Amino acid sequence: MDGGCIVARLTGGKARKPSGRRPLKVWVAMGSDSDLPVMEEALRVLREFGIPYEVDISSAHRTPDLTADKAREAERRGFGAIIVGAGHAAHLGGVVAAHSTLPVIGVPLPSSSLQGLDALLSTVQMPGGVPVATMAIGKSGAMNAAILAVQILATGDPDLRRLLLEHKTRLKEKVIEKNRALRSAGTSPKA
Repeated sequence: MDGGCIVARLTGGKARKPSGRRPLKVWVAMGSDSDLPVMEEALRVLREFGIPYEVDISSAHRTPDLTADKAREAERRGFGAIIVGAGHAAHLGGVVAAHSTLPVIGVPLPSSSLQGLDALLSTVQMPGGVPVATMAIGKSGAMNAAILAVQILATGDPDLRRLLLEHKTRLKEKVIEKNRALRSAGTSPKA
């Protein structure tokens, strides 16, 4: 279990073989197992796109050395992007970004009495030179973190870019269908 750092490790995603090479993975880290219900949204999206991933519970405060080691090893282990979910003081994204050159995407979690505002500010207010791309608080942020990770990996994978285009087409079609249903229900404004 990696010297006590890893309380849980999950792996998932159907490994695609783009252009005959091993696909890059996404590392998803969170500070506590209580964060999994929100972060499961990111895992769902990664599975939909066939992106292999690993999930770890790793704390910036309780296991800082082990977290730093995992961040330093991420690229060598075949990861192309990192998603971190953290609540309260939310330093996980910064610690990981300080120890890796891979893109780090932070998801602020609504785990405190401040409903994630503290986590948002801790994640987004990184010093110059140590970026953490910061998403919205909660499940929509976790979903967007996974989409951004897919977009990052797609820069070197034409098949993945095609899947992203199909995804955007499905989003567009849903809106068009909802508008069609709204108009047919007679709720559109009269001219």
